[in-house]
Amino acid sequence: MVIVMKPRASEEAIMEMKNRLQNSGCKVHLSKGETHCVLGLVGDTSHIDISRIEANEHVDKVLRVQSPFKLASRAFHPDDTVIQVNGVKIGGEKKVVIAGPCAVESEEQLLQIAHSVKESGASLLRGGAFKPRTSPYSFQGLGEEGLKLLRKAKEQTHLPIVTEAMCIETFDLVDQYADIIQIGARNMQNFSLLKKAGKTNKPILLKRGLSATIEELLMAAEYIMSEGNPNVILCERGIRTFEKYTRNTLDLSAIPVIKELSHLPVIVDPSHATGKWSMVEPLSKAAIVAGADGLIIEVHHQPEVALSDGAQSLKPEKFAKLMQDLNGLMKYI
Repeated sequence: MVIVMKPRASEEAIMEMKNRLQNSGCKVHLSKGETHCVLGLVGDTSHIDISRIEANEHVDKVLRVQSPFKLASRAFHPDDTVIQVNGVKIGGEKKVVIAGPCAVESEEQLLQIAHSVKESGASLLRGGAFKPRTSPYSFQGLGEEGLKLLRKAKEQTHLPIVTEAMCIETFDLVDQYADIIQIGARNMQNFSLLKKAGKTNKPILLKRGLSATIEELLMAAEYIMSEGNPNVILCERGIRTFEKYTRNTLDLSAIPVIKELSHLPVIVDPSHATGKWSMVEPLSKAAIVAGADGLIIEVHHQPEVALSDGAQSLKPEKFAKLMQDLNGLMKYI
């Protein structure tokens, strides 16, 4: 249930209504927009007499939220959520680009790439210290040593760090180093991990699962938000279809659909979506035109010898050219 207060409702009237609803046994989330204040109710609202709420002179209207996700719903939070990370805003008017290697391999490798993407205009640095791989024999990441290297790269470039937490056991360790904690596609419905992510104050980058619907993605975000962490960034990274030419199928339609349903920022990962570096550039541009709040792109200075996902990584010079093109494109959006 959503209660929209009138534009001129006083702070006292809003808090009085909030306390009244909380006393009825519901959790109440307050969201203030430019013109209206919205009270979103989570829990069993069947016993609440809507007519009595509508009779309040400070209430504009009362709405029933039909979607299973509540906190992630735009009905609960009409204005777009903007998440700030070390001065970088994700959501809103300005687009952001997160860039870096799929996996942290060495100090030399990471620092070279980090300085390169910084120079080209990236706003955040990505890099995997713990790697969920299809094969148990593939490179699994450097673990805490990789996290330490990411911290060193941040100290030199001042780029906030985005890295993945794979399990509850290592979550707190990742939390010590990361500015944004990524929940990967394979863990999108790891509900215990999502609840753990909801208990931190760090922003969470939540990737869409390989075969997940948009509703399932939003319900996964709901798990995080229901535990108290409102800072969720959604990521479309391609879904599994019958097509074999690309690694996955990038669902560009998910961007406007999510924007309609939810207030959370949406970024796109064209690298994992296609698995081919040659397709990263056109799909990056398409994602921005479709309304994405940003991109997450894999960059490697020697992709031919990369320990993870070299085929989908841009070389630094190609990334620099893409950033120039994107800056030109954004002027017309």
